[in-house]
Amino acid sequence: MQDFGQSKQKYLYLPEPHNDFIFSVLAEELGFVGCFIVILLFAIFIWRGVIIAMKAPDMFGSLLAVGITTLVGLQAIINIAVVTGSMPVTGMPLPFFSYGGTALIILLCGVGVLLNISRASSKA
Repeated sequence: MQDFGQSKQKYLYLPEPHNDFIFSVLAEELGFVGCFIVILLFAIFIWRGVIIAMKAPDMFGSLLAVGITTLVGLQAIINIAVVTGSMPVTGMPLPFFSYGGTALIILLCGVGVLLNISRASSKA
C-alpha cells in the first residue's frame, strides 16, 4: 500500500495530471471507493440543483439553477468520460478538483448564485 500523494502515473505517463486528468490520479491514490465517493458527491450536487430549480420562486431562477447545475454536471461527466477513455480528450477540467484559478472562480460564483436561489425559495 502506497502513501497518499505517492502515485506513479502522474510522472511522465499522463499529459496533464494536475488539470484534465486529475480524476485518474485520484483513482490511483484512493481506489474504487474514492472514485465512487467523488461521483456520488457530483450526483448529490446535481440532485440538489434540480430540487433548487423546482422550488425556485420564478422562472428565471429556475432556468438559472438548471443551467448552473447542468454546467457542473456535464463538466464532471465529460471529464470522467475522458479520463476513462470513453471520449476523446477535450481539455475540460473536473469541477472543484482541477488546478486553475479561473475555472474555480467561475464555478464558485455559480454555486453562490445557486445558493442565493435556494435561499430566495426558502423565504417565499
